Amino acid sequence: MRIARFSIDGNVAFGAVEGEKQDELVLDIIKGIPFADFELSGTKVPLSKVRLLPPVLPNKVVAFGRNYADHAKEMGNEVPDAPFAFFKPATSVVGPGDEIQYPSFSQDVHHEAELAVVIGRLCREVPRERVKDVIFGYTCANDVTARDVQKREKQWARAKGFDTSCPLGPWVETDLDIAGAQDLTIQLTVNGGQRQLGRTSEMIHSIEDLIVNISEAMTLLPGDVILTGTPAGVGPLHVGDEVAVTIEGIGTLTNKVVKRG
Repeated sequence: MRIARFSIDGNVAFGAVEGEKQDELVLDIIKGIPFADFELSGTKVPLSKVRLLPPVLPNKVVAFGRNYADHAKEMGNEVPDAPFAFFKPATSVVGPGDEIQYPSFSQDVHHEAELAVVIGRLCREVPRERVKDVIFGYTCANDVTARDVQKREKQWARAKGFDTSCPLGPWVETDLDIAGAQDLTIQLTVNGGQRQLGRTSEMIHSIEDLIVNISEAMTLLPGDVILTGTPAGVGPLHVGDEVAVTIEGIGTLTNKVVKRG
């Protein structure tokens, strides 16, 4: 099931996305919230009539760097022996169609297409065999990075945590299992031209590795997001660019880059 979060007539709700053709998609509004038992209301609205929002509002976004060998190589970095985590704040999250605001303190902002894992229940110290039970679903992400700031400041709080640096969407796909999620095509285009193309099977540390690693240290909450790393091909974004992340079996997340107001 594809679960979207949206606004219509000033109201925010979750809905199940139905249909295949983009211009025929509809939302069946969910009663309650999708992290608990819920029912479909039977009230349906065309997707074209709503504004899609970030599919979740995470308490935290835990991101893992250098999780694809070719990307580590293109950045001149060694492949880490263990998962390498950092954070993006909740204020960095935007949704499909929202603007990526080019930060005033950077002159070299890059795109990074990523598979995002959405946590479905409160959990801590998750054993490997139970990881599948704490996952709600998967969505597309763009780990937008101020590359010059990242290199200059050494730590990544500003470089990867600025407002609008974490687009998520367009919805959460809940029907993928872990095995399927770890063998998907992931690609990114800028203004229609392909920049990144890889498969999630190229990840060094698996989804199980990442969730076991971070849940050893902290409690994960429903709606928290785990970013699993980016394949090779990262590169610059400029004001006016339209950037799209497409992941097989999930969908396409599209955002436009604008000058920060």
